[in-house]
Amino acid sequence: MGSATNVDATAVNTIAWLSAAETTIMVPVYQRQYRWDIGGCEQLLGDIRAVADADDRHMHFIGSILSTVDGDHVDGELVLIDGQQRLTTLMLLIAALHHSVLDRDPALARELQQVLVSASDPHRTKLRPHREWAAVFESVVLDRRAPGDLTRESRFDDNYAFFRSQVAPDEVPAIWRGIQKLEHVSITLGAGANAQQIFESLNSTGEPLRDHELIHNFVLMGLSHAEQSAIEDEFWLPIERATGEQIGGFWRHFLIMMTGREVTVAGERGVYDAFRHRFPRLDLATLRTAAAEWRAYAEVYRILLDPPAAADDEVSRQLAYVNTFGRGMYPLVMRAYRDYEEGDLDRAGLIEVLEHVQALLLRREIVGLSNERLVARLCRARAEGPDALTHAISRIMPSDERVRVALKYSDLPHAAYVLSRLSGVRGLTGLDVEYVFPLAPSDDWSGDGVRAWSELSDDEQNSHRALAQSLGNLALLEEDLAIRAFGASYPEKRALYARSGIPATRELAASPAWGTGSIAARTAALTVDLLAVWRRPATILIDDDGLTPVLDAKRRRGWPPGWDREFEYVEYRGEHWEVHDVKYLFNRVFHRLWADSRADAVAFSGRNGGPIFPARAWNGQWDALDDDHFLYMGWDSKYMLTAVQGVLEEAGLAREVFLKYSYIGAAM
Repeated sequence: MGSATNVDATAVNTIAWLSAAETTIMVPVYQRQYRWDIGGCEQLLGDIRAVADADDRHMHFIGSILSTVDGDHVDGELVLIDGQQRLTTLMLLIAALHHSVLDRDPALARELQQVLVSASDPHRTKLRPHREWAAVFESVVLDRRAPGDLTRESRFDDNYAFFRSQVAPDEVPAIWRGIQKLEHVSITLGAGANAQQIFESLNSTGEPLRDHELIHNFVLMGLSHAEQSAIEDEFWLPIERATGEQIGGFWRHFLIMMTGREVTVAGERGVYDAFRHRFPRLDLATLRTAAAEWRAYAEVYRILLDPPAAADDEVSRQLAYVNTFGRGMYPLVMRAYRDYEEGDLDRAGLIEVLEHVQALLLRREIVGLSNERLVARLCRARAEGPDALTHAISRIMPSDERVRVALKYSDLPHAAYVLSRLSGVRGLTGLDVEYVFPLAPSDDWSGDGVRAWSELSDDEQNSHRALAQSLGNLALLEEDLAIRAFGASYPEKRALYARSGIPATRELAASPAWGTGSIAARTAALTVDLLAVWRRPATILIDDDGLTPVLDAKRRRGWPPGWDREFEYVEYRGEHWEVHDVKYLFNRVFHRLWADSRADAVAFSGRNGGPIFPARAWNGQWDALDDDHFLYMGWDSKYMLTAVQGVLEEAGLAREVFLKYSYIGAAM
């Protein structure tokens, strides 16, 4: 068997590889910018802490690092093809450790410096980024910021500050022990290898691991083979069978239900990260208890996906109705159905929840409100009890009057669903939605048998078209009758309507003519029934202003364009704040809590390693809370919003803070 001559792949200890005197790594100009945010740093640090606590046999594999030797550069200098993001982040962590112990533990500081600084040039870092941002990186790693650098915003500064805030000097030896257990496959290309082809082979073939696959690996990691097999057979396979292709959706909805927080999917591993945060350590006993709950909810999810599987016919029907609106409310419905199974909610209570969900979603669609990002707040309310849930639903459900006005002129959403319930029809098989005034009338169509469509004025025609998809112009009709009625004038349709088995449709035959007046009158009559079927719980105010609870605010990575005008305003415990961006909100909330609820701010910061510190521990953006406490301001948007949410929860004030997104913020 032949051997490869242009590719050398070796499993190595990452720190031994970086510490070697001959190792110098250059990032070529075609590489993308450094992009890791604080979330990625948090995961790396968590992995290192985990391996630091494990026995000496336990190592942590960080993947492959691909490089080549470029003849145009100094002997031994490696050109990095793949692995820039991981190595850069690791260097920032080691730099933070180095600066923390520089005056406390010189011996350890020398070990750390050996990884960071080139042996041939102590003024240069071993990793040399793209020249456009090399100076920024080196100023952070070598702690050589100029006065003008203290207020700059960069991922290097953000992530370095995060590591400084999270690792206390006393913890540095333990973190260094974990870092020394990192391993990777070092792939070095010879002169004849095609670097781009190999890079594409490593990164573009196959599909990245999805969230549920990462969860699966995380759950089984560290178990013996026998334990893995037992968990797989007893829990994981039943979960997969119950959820099928929707397993990813199941985990997202389960975590929203459990945490009462939105879980982001697009652009990041939000579901997996939320899972790890909810279940940080899973010894075998804890895992079995948790997995039994996962399996039970997966069975509930199966019924939600396939309502006929429910044992009770009326519950099955209501679940099918909920599915009309998609799966956005599954976290809340899962909880309600599981409570019903366990006897904590009776049948009438479950049906009431399902009816309230439908009324909320339908009414909001009728008046043109979005149904996104509602379910997390309702799950939080449900955790406080049935009355709190009813109150929360009512708060964001449009009033009868608002719905009545919208129905006069708006297109009816989910027409078949609405008409079937209004008509008392249990199924739509063999039925079509009939437009009494057709969507595209012919020139000779007539509503009274006297005037043809072509004889109506432009205003009259436009008035008809405006009401064509409104409630009063719609009916259910048997398919055979609908075929004959298609495009016919109203006098011809009357005889067909009279033959329908649906009472509400037969009533149409009683009208001698059909026009805008007839449509408006029928809309008004049917609206009374609609408001009764999809009733609003009788309680308090409605959220007309579109305010978003602070816990449901969107966490954005980095600083996207327009971030400085993200909010129109902020409602803080009844106060109106002219606060337009996350950075100002972060600063104002922490200053306010420092005055009103200092113990909570201190407790939150102590548990999370910041953002309040007893000194300006490193160079960067700081704001004084008092003479002895300082708020670090050099974080990214996602970290700042997460901190605002966390400290408000700590103080018990999160329910009293709302955001009004600006036009820019809503579009971001």
